[in-house]
Amino acid sequence: MADIQETKESLSESLQQVISLLEKHKLIEDLVHKQDMPKHDLVESLVHKQNLQELQKKLDLLHPADVAYILEALPLEQRLDVWDLVKADRDGEILLEVSDAVRQTLIADMDSDELLAAAEQLDTDELADLAPDLPKDVLQDLLDSLDSQNRERLQSALSYPDDTVGALMDFDIVTVRQDVSLEVALRYLRRLGSLPDHTDKLFVVDRDDILLGVLPLKRMVVSDLDDSVGDVMAIDAVMFNPEDIADEAAKAFERYDLVTAPVVDEKNKLVGRITVDAVMDFIRDEAESDKLSMAGLREEEDFFASVWKSVQNRWAWLAINLVTALVASRVIGLFEGSIEKIVALAALMPIVAGIGGNSGNQTTTMIVRGLALGQIASHNMKSLITKELGVAL
Repeated sequence: MADIQETKESLSESLQQVISLLEKHKLIEDLVHKQDMPKHDLVESLVHKQNLQELQKKLDLLHPADVAYILEALPLEQRLDVWDLVKADRDGEILLEVSDAVRQTLIADMDSDELLAAAEQLDTDELADLAPDLPKDVLQDLLDSLDSQNRERLQSALSYPDDTVGALMDFDIVTVRQDVSLEVALRYLRRLGSLPDHTDKLFVVDRDDILLGVLPLKRMVVSDLDDSVGDVMAIDAVMFNPEDIADEAAKAFERYDLVTAPVVDEKNKLVGRITVDAVMDFIRDEAESDKLSMAGLREEEDFFASVWKSVQNRWAWLAINLVTALVASRVIGLFEGSIEKIVALAALMPIVAGIGGNSGNQTTTMIVRGLALGQIASHNMKSLITKELGVAL
C-alpha cells in the first residue's frame, strides 16, 4: 500500500513540476517578446530553447505511462507543448498508454511521417491497438512497411472484434519440440538472450506448429536435464481460441491463476498467446466503460474536450432524463388537486423520488455484478426480481 501511495505522490509531484515549468516558460517568453532589443528574434529563439531544455530533461526521465498521465491532465495547448518535447523514439509507447480521447488529439497534431515512425517502434500486437486510430493512408503505409509475416499477423489481429481473445493476443512466443532434452531447451533459451514479458511457460509444438502441451519454467528448472521435454510438459493446459469471448478468458485467468495461455485455431495450431497484462487492461477498460454507461456517457471523454464534443457524448442520456422528467411532471399534474388539499404530499414527493433512485441504483449494481460474474441466468431471474421488488417496497 505504501508503494502505491508513493507512486501516486510521485506522479502528482511530477505533474506539478511540469505545470510549473510550463508556466515559467510562458512567463519568460512573454517578457522577452515585449522587450525591444537588437536581434530580438535570435534572443527570443535562444530563450525559448533554454527554457524548454529543463522541461525536456524532466520528461525524458519519466516512464511512458507517467508521461501519458501528465498529458491527460493538461489542457490542450499545454498538452501539445509537452507532446512536442517527448523524444520521437517514445511516441508510440506513450500513444498506447493515453486514453482514446487524448490519443486522438495527439494524433491530430502529428503528420504522416511522425505517425509512421511512432508506429514502427511497436510490436505487432501493440500496432493492433493503435491501428484503429491511425489515418487510412498511414495505416496502409504501415502495412506496406511490414514483412509478410508481421503484415499477416496485424491483419489477423485487426480482423477480430474488440471483445474477443484474438484482439488481445500477442505473437511473441517461444516454442520447443517434445523430443529434445531439457538441457538442449535451456541452451536454446540462453542463445535467445531474453524472453518475452510474462513468460512463465514454453509452448511445445510439432513440426506443423500443432500445440502438444506446455512446459512451465518451474518444472524445467527442477527436473533432470536429461529428461525430454515430452516427459516433463503438461498436456492439460488451459488454451483459448481467437474467437472466444475476452470476458470469459478473463474469468479463466482469475479462476486458474494464469500468467500466460496459448491461443490455438480450430486445428489446434498455435497462433499466439494471451498474457495477464492484456487481460488486466481489458478488465480495466470494461470496468471504466460500465462506470461511464451508468453515468450516461457513451464513451470516455477528454477532460479538456471542446463543449461541442462533450455535448455529443452526453446528450443522449440527458435527453432520456428530460423525457422521463416530463412524464413524471405530467403525472404529478394529474394529482394537482389532491396536492393542494394535502400540502404534506408536496414535501413527500422528493423523499419518495430520492429513496426510489437510491433503491434503483442499488438493485442495478447488484444485478450488473451478478451478470458480470455469471451468477444470474434464466433459472433464478424470477426469484431475484421478486426479492428486489420486496426490498424496494
